[in-house]
Amino acid sequence: MEYKDTLLMPKTEFPMRGNLPNKEPEWQTKWEDMNLYDQIQQKNADKPTFILHDGPPYANGELHMGHAMNKVIKDMIVRQKSMSGFRSPYVPGWDTHGLPIEQALANKGVKRKEMSVAEFRKLCAEYAYKQVDIQRAGFKRLGVTGEWANPYITLQPEYEAEQIKVFGEMAKKGYIYKGKKPVYWSPSSESALAEAEIEYQDKKSASIFVAFKVTDGKGALEEGTNIVIWTTTPWTIPANMGITVNPDLEYVVAAVDGKKYVVAEALFESLRETLGWEAAEVVKTVRGSELDRVVTKHPFYDRDSLVMNGGHATAEAGTGAVHTAPGHGEDDFIIGQKYGLETLAPLDGRGVFTDEAPGFEGVFYDTANKMVTEKLEEVGALLKMEFITHSYPHDWRTKKPVIFRATPQWFASINAFRQELLDAVQGVTWTPAWGETRLFNMVRDRGDWVISRQRVWGVPLPIFYAENGESIITDETINHVSELFREHGSDIWFEREAKDLLPAGFTHEGSPNGEFTKENDIMDVWFDSGSSHQAVLAARPYLNRPADLYMEGSDQYRGWFNSSLTTSVAISGQAPYRNVLSHGFALDGDGRKMSKSLGNTMLPGKVINQLGADIVRLWVASVDYQADVRISDNILKQVSEVYRKIRNTMRFLLGNISDFTPATDAIAYEDLREVDQYLLIKLDELVKNVRESYDKYEFSTIYHQINNFCTVELSQFYMDFAKDVVYIEAADSKDRRAMQTVFYEAVVVLTKLLAPILPHTADEVWSHITGQEATSVHLAEMPEVKNYLATATITEKWDQFMQIRDVVQKALEEARNEKIIGKSMLAKVTLFVDGEAKQLFDSLEGDFAQLLIVSDFELVEGLDQAPAKAIKDNHVAVAITVAEGETCERCRVVKKDVGENHDHPTLCKRCADIVVENY
Repeated sequence: MEYKDTLLMPKTEFPMRGNLPNKEPEWQTKWEDMNLYDQIQQKNADKPTFILHDGPPYANGELHMGHAMNKVIKDMIVRQKSMSGFRSPYVPGWDTHGLPIEQALANKGVKRKEMSVAEFRKLCAEYAYKQVDIQRAGFKRLGVTGEWANPYITLQPEYEAEQIKVFGEMAKKGYIYKGKKPVYWSPSSESALAEAEIEYQDKKSASIFVAFKVTDGKGALEEGTNIVIWTTTPWTIPANMGITVNPDLEYVVAAVDGKKYVVAEALFESLRETLGWEAAEVVKTVRGSELDRVVTKHPFYDRDSLVMNGGHATAEAGTGAVHTAPGHGEDDFIIGQKYGLETLAPLDGRGVFTDEAPGFEGVFYDTANKMVTEKLEEVGALLKMEFITHSYPHDWRTKKPVIFRATPQWFASINAFRQELLDAVQGVTWTPAWGETRLFNMVRDRGDWVISRQRVWGVPLPIFYAENGESIITDETINHVSELFREHGSDIWFEREAKDLLPAGFTHEGSPNGEFTKENDIMDVWFDSGSSHQAVLAARPYLNRPADLYMEGSDQYRGWFNSSLTTSVAISGQAPYRNVLSHGFALDGDGRKMSKSLGNTMLPGKVINQLGADIVRLWVASVDYQADVRISDNILKQVSEVYRKIRNTMRFLLGNISDFTPATDAIAYEDLREVDQYLLIKLDELVKNVRESYDKYEFSTIYHQINNFCTVELSQFYMDFAKDVVYIEAADSKDRRAMQTVFYEAVVVLTKLLAPILPHTADEVWSHITGQEATSVHLAEMPEVKNYLATATITEKWDQFMQIRDVVQKALEEARNEKIIGKSMLAKVTLFVDGEAKQLFDSLEGDFAQLLIVSDFELVEGLDQAPAKAIKDNHVAVAITVAEGETCERCRVVKKDVGENHDHPTLCKRCADIVVENY
């Protein structure tokens, strides 16, 4: 007889290698064929809802690791909620209007100026839909579940129709107005920008000190005295209309080389050094309030420059006197309005000077810096010029500098409901907690929102103008335009005349002849995506507003979180979300931002093709995503190793329950051995901890909890000593069935807990588990905490045993190193214990040699009995010797009773009895 044929070795078709790049698409096809997403929704139809609202990625360019991280986190949340008693539909979305698509077409050779607006918009739409299809395929390949056949896309007619309603409601409440004031203007985009579209980069600029000669000192200054200003934008000097000083600051009049200069007293000493005024003498001190309405002359134009009092002039830098150009600065504009100054902005949309700046006509503003400086030097007004590097606003799309430029724009008034916005921020739960402070401060400090854009690819502002120039925004026109867009899409705005876009028979007192024109500007794309709470959450009956969760990158505090809050509070008085969760950015292994120029990009598609989507997902679960995270080949290698361990654990568990039928073979908890109960208690602790972590969205904690359980409790302990039972004992022996009961429970529980993170692998494991009703693990429910009886007593005892086991393992390792034994199965462990440890072992049930994976075990009371070389720790000492007897051919345990059965001379008594009775 071949004794190896009597061993009950693991049997499973679950492969050791995942082969994920090839297997995952098969699972995704299966899920589609069985309409798995719809089945999940039907299963949860009557359950409470949990709505995670998808922030729409921009439909341009291939997916990067930031996309992957974002969508995987969302998917883990939705899958977990769907398995935890919630109806959690997920509607993915895309942001599809705006400059990047216009630029992408230009890069493809499309000549915008050579076609009609309607033709160009159709090309933009085609491009956007193509990008949506590409990105959708990428997200699906990541294993993200959702309504992929019914997403929301901001260019869809039904979406645009709802966006128009949002605008109309804000206008009705008086929050929309038109004004000419400085806004961020991007010459490279030829459009106004909102604060959310600005990013700061270092820029080298000319820093100049300029003297403005007093022509009317109002009794405070002598005529001919010079007030000194400092600026880093010399090109704005042609637009200068005034100088601002702080009414509460003291200013000095300093005599230098026969001339007099006015600067803030607090800055005088530093300016003495900067401007080379070593011999300067202070001849007078004057308060800023006394300088109000002093008149100076523009350095090279024949016009006055008025001195004004304003709190934004400080003694922190410069001279304490601020060059004021109302057409090119927010503070400048505000004080200019107060003092009745002209809002002069002599630049066109390309950033080129107009004839309102004589001597600089046709010159690009940045080029004009040098010309202006030379002109100032020529007229003797330039005191000093040097170059500095400072943080400067840039267009976040073109990466080119922006300017402040006063133009007629449409605004949403933030001031009108700022307190409501601030109250709404405080009514939301923010994770991380600093998110509340961040958005609160942004809302508190932000100016009014410029919502108009001078582009064509976007949703038009639904505004008409009467013959007398009056703007028309009424319920009637808004509702009519909304329905037109719902039926035809917003292209109709560019295809029809104003009169054909108005309701039939529409009249207005400002148009006695019945003539109307329409607005040509489009809305800021942040208004598009910021309307999704209305266009998606409120418009789809199976969703809810407010959403339970918005979850995006930390850049969206200034973006989508902000614009969504603004429009939602404006029209409904409440935030569009109950909870907001944010994540950091994906960086390379050295913590650098990924970029093509650095050659350090890592694309999810490439990683999936090499390793599989579940590896990408496991990486997402492994990182603390609330901060910036790192990814590299080496990091993915480490994650792959953890995946391999998890997979091998599952394979072992499956292999050892191949002949186990839960309905007939399972042993009741109270009839299990204590060590089996201990494992189930540890498994129950895992369920409790993992479910709590899921509810807190702490996926990296789950990653470590499951990895530790598989490694420590299972692989290094329970599964290791189990081999002497499940391989060796008779098939239906109670001890074997007991361990199979634990194995079965463990594989079911682990598969469910892992399903949101590793959806493909979990369903593959599930397909090999018998006795489960759900055809997919994703149709199952998360395991419940069982709270077994006598948990504390059993846990306390066996935790102590595990600590002693660690000491034994250490002693065995030393014995191997000293060549006392080879394998641990050749060893005898003698454990010397004090009274406390003796009590512990008396209370424990179990074959301690088997539990410690050695051949013989002896317990000796009295630590003083231990030999000098014994390994001592707390209440025990361990001595390792060679076990006496022969090695059993079947179980490989060294036993003194090997050969007692003459028919089976190479077997121990246990194995001989099993063979005789069963084979």
